[in-house]
Amino acid sequence: MTIQALVDLLSEHPIYITAYFLALPALAWAINWISMEQGHISPWNYLYSAIIFATCIPGIFSIALSIYMFLFQRGNILNTNILTQILPVFSMFLTIATIRRNVALEHIPGSERISNLVLLICSVLLLMYIIDRTHIIAWVSIPVGYFLLILIALLLVVRFTLKKIMA
Repeated sequence: MTIQALVDLLSEHPIYITAYFLALPALAWAINWISMEQGHISPWNYLYSAIIFATCIPGIFSIALSIYMFLFQRGNILNTNILTQILPVFSMFLTIATIRRNVALEHIPGSERISNLVLLICSVLLLMYIIDRTHIIAWVSIPVGYFLLILIALLLVVRFTLKKIMA
């Protein structure tokens, strides 16, 4: 099955997307109820980790896509798609809030990777916005390959600088 076929299938049957994003907070609530006060020990914390990754990656992607659409494509807020731009974010916040009622996120393996992903996406969007607003592409006559290397170097500098500041 190709990616386009999967996208077409999900577009024709939105119940799959809705069920996925509603099942994740329900699963977190059920695990909270089953694990009681033992959510910080194994295997519960690894199960929470899988749920957080399953909900945060599409949620973060949805936020980044919305920001990109509104800043660079000059999109209209009335054209937002509920299934791809609102439901993943709602599910992400609801799932994290449900999990935090039982266990602190510091006890969940991999939760710092999600925050690093958010930081990296924000810095990429900020750099893209600065490049777009200054029209640096229009007046710089360097090859695209060198420009991409400079962009990657800037991202690495931003990432390591922010990591040092946060530590």
